[in-house]
Amino acid sequence: MRYIYTNHKLMHHLKFLVFTLLISSSINLNAQYTDIINSNRPGTSQGAFAVGKNVTHIETGVSIGWEEHSLLRTKTDAFYIDYAIRHGLVWDRLEINLTGSFVAEQVVDNRSAVPFEYNRSNFRANTLGAKYLIYDPYKERDQRAPNLYSWRANNKFQWEELIPAISFYAGVNFDTEENPFLPPEDPRFSPKFVLMTQNNFEGGFVFVTNFIVDRVTTDFPTYSYILTLTHAFNPRFSMFVENQGIKSDFYADQLLRFGAAYLFGPDFQLDILSMVNFKDTPSRFFVGIGGSYRIDNHPEKAPRRN
Repeated sequence: MRYIYTNHKLMHHLKFLVFTLLISSSINLNAQYTDIINSNRPGTSQGAFAVGKNVTHIETGVSIGWEEHSLLRTKTDAFYIDYAIRHGLVWDRLEINLTGSFVAEQVVDNRSAVPFEYNRSNFRANTLGAKYLIYDPYKERDQRAPNLYSWRANNKFQWEELIPAISFYAGVNFDTEENPFLPPEDPRFSPKFVLMTQNNFEGGFVFVTNFIVDRVTTDFPTYSYILTLTHAFNPRFSMFVENQGIKSDFYADQLLRFGAAYLFGPDFQLDILSMVNFKDTPSRFFVGIGGSYRIDNHPEKAPRRN
């Protein structure tokens, strides 16, 4: 998950050390490289901050789900594998990543007198792209000296906290042929664009927005948003709630996700999550677990004590 780390408050207000979720971003003077892993899991949104130069993240999870379609009269048991490989390239502001999802389903069709059962599996998504941090409002703020005479001055709400970090993502979808989870005759390659914002608030709260334009060169373009609010209760444990809205002639939905993550060390976290939607064409519910691991070769990495 996303954890925030504010250096000057550590020196003067250690009890207010804040770790907060967002692309699991800990924020130091560079507002990029952090002392702990900053995974995007278990939510599906992308935070505005990259992983840092020469840093690699491996983020994956498995889940099981159940769907029931009231019109098609089908019931489905599903198994999902989600993955992301993220790498900081050239600058701390730039990240390249490969993300995807594999689905295997067992479907029971009840439209006839004798139910018909069949299996299907394929990749629901495979996307290679790059993210770049356009605007970072926290770099200047974190370099300011704290007020040594006023706790209130250091901790009261500041209107400038409403100004978010902003990033832009561009990617290419790589789709397989005869994919049962995608519209027929769609081109195998299509673009994806995401505008991301991230607010790191006092008290361990992070708010992320993603505005997504996907598959715009196909017959069924998709427009969606993701709103993710995360909160760190202590340096290791955090929870999130997330709303995603999807609009397309092929598939439209409103999804609610929630879950938690636990940091076992600076480079490893585990998470759990659940998802539910609000319609019956189909109704959907799933639960899952996942993990994230960081390979840290950042040039500014501090040596660790044995």
